[in-house]
Amino acid sequence: MRQTLLMEKYPVFDLDLDKSETTCTSVDDILDRLKARIDAHPKVAYIATFDHYSHTKSIDGTIAEDIKDARNIVFCFGVALPNAHVLAVRPRSIGVADLGDRFHISFMEPPMEVATREMETWCRDLVDKA
Repeated sequence: MRQTLLMEKYPVFDLDLDKSETTCTSVDDILDRLKARIDAHPKVAYIATFDHYSHTKSIDGTIAEDIKDARNIVFCFGVALPNAHVLAVRPRSIGVADLGDRFHISFMEPPMEVATREMETWCRDLVDKA
């Protein structure tokens, strides 16, 4: 995974996953694997899956030519609610795009180190072929 600044202000983690590196063959497969990790975690709540590709297409939005599918899985680590300000950075999501020969997986850095580590692990574990 690499960490970058999107638009010079959003800390984003990205993973380009070549399809030869994973047993996952579709965005659905990746989302199923991520949802299993979310469901197995005692402090994480699954919220929804958002089909960004279909939504953008339905409103005649612009989609890059290499994107074949794009969805977000939405969830919350909300282990504490110390003040109302934290609501601005919740819930979390991981985006998964099918780029033909590879998947692109990304998420914005959470304000909790434990969440960052967990999300990185979930994404890295998708690399399951030698």
